[in-house]
Amino acid sequence: MGTLKYKGYTGSVEYSEEDNCLYGEVLGMSKDFISYEGKDVDSLRKDFEGAVDAYIASCKANGVEPRKPYSGNLNYTHKERQDYEIRF
Repeated sequence: MGTLKYKGYTGSVEYSEEDNCLYGEVLGMSKDFISYEGKDVDSLRKDFEGAVDAYIASCKANGVEPRKPYSGNLNYTHKERQDYEIRF
């Protein structure tokens, strides 16, 4: 449907016909789960931003570095080039 962005976090936007509300979750988080909901886009955005702020505050209060979502990029550094012969 769409996404929201705040402080480097991206959140999904979904609609529940059953509950007649918008909802979502922060994308790219493998170990933590951040969700939010709202009756309209403004309330959804407000809850999303509040959920991200609460997550960051909770991490700081517990002395834990807040996780950042995966960027989708994989960085690989090869120290030196080596040629290999592969035999089957």
